Amino acid sequence: MGLIYADIELVSAGDKELARKGYIKKDEIKKETVTALVDSGAYMLCINEHIKNQLDLPVVDNMEAELADGSYQKVEVVGPVIINFKNRTTSCNAAVLPGKSEVLLGTIPMEDMDVVLVPKLQTIDVNPDSKYLAKKKIKSALLH
Repeated sequence: MGLIYADIELVSAGDKELARKGYIKKDEIKKETVTALVDSGAYMLCINEHIKNQLDLPVVDNMEAELADGSYQKVEVVGPVIINFKNRTTSCNAAVLPGKSEVLLGTIPMEDMDVVLVPKLQTIDVNPDSKYLAKKKIKSALLH
């Protein structure tokens, strides 16, 4: 299987909330359309410093991340970020990779949006079994 990329829109969730409350206009919401590498080896959305700055995302945490080469690096976690892809949306925090690192779309946001890999076309698409609404399993214990 080759590399799989997807065009996604990243939106500042903080700005979206400010617009909802009337503090800024909808056209002032910071957003970026990016081509992300779909990375089933990454759990999180990973963005670079440029995107963090463009969306003015606040740091919410720090973590130690294991990189593809096996090395470890302390990185900032920012957010929340809204991810839009076709008729799907999710919100999550993002790890900030150094410099001009490529945006990585990890498994947790992909699962939350209910998208599937399409290796033949080297892209992702909405799950054909749930074209109009994301389908998610929610399991709970029976109360006695």
